[in-house]
Amino acid sequence: MKNILFSPSLLSADFARLGEAVSFINQQGGDLIHIDVMDGTFVPPITIGQQVVSALRPHSDLPFDVHLMTEHPETLVDGFAESGADYITFHHEACIHSHRLISHIHDLGKKAGISIVPSTPVSAISELLPFVDLVLVMTVNPGFGGQKLIPQCVDKIALLDQIRKEKGYNYLISVDGGINQNTVQSVITAGVDVVVSGSAFFAGTFTKDML
Repeated sequence: MKNILFSPSLLSADFARLGEAVSFINQQGGDLIHIDVMDGTFVPPITIGQQVVSALRPHSDLPFDVHLMTEHPETLVDGFAESGADYITFHHEACIHSHRLISHIHDLGKKAGISIVPSTPVSAISELLPFVDLVLVMTVNPGFGGQKLIPQCVDKIALLDQIRKEKGYNYLISVDGGINQNTVQSVITAGVDVVVSGSAFFAGTFTKDML
């Protein structure tokens, strides 16, 4: 069976106790830590910045997947690379020169990820798939935890898996949004590699053993 990577999201943690949340992810067998960076423009809330990522870095040896839900991500990647990000994932919808940004992230020695919101088709990023290390499929409209998975978005995972096999690409397929004990099997069946879970994980109803 394929090894599915588990990436708990700090978005649903107690923000007053983020260091403890990172330690909890370590204890629960997380494979990556998903860190949602929101700027109040691309999505309504404002969450975590570079200084917080830097402060959390000593608390875990796990890879940090910093998910930039921001406008103008090209202005932020250097700071997050310096702060300890391992993967830097930005939104296709927020960047005009996505290929240039992917190349820059690689030049910084980091893995480059690209994300699409529910209304964006896989075809919109088809020219970028040979270059990215990770594709993050949002199965809810980004910005808030605790939403229900949009079932039609799961088809994107299956399409990305099909393209990867046909073309010989090497990107990981990640999924974020509404993942819990009732929905996880559908994304695994579709071909996902990385499962992000926030609300269900921190509520204690979803664990790595369910993958």
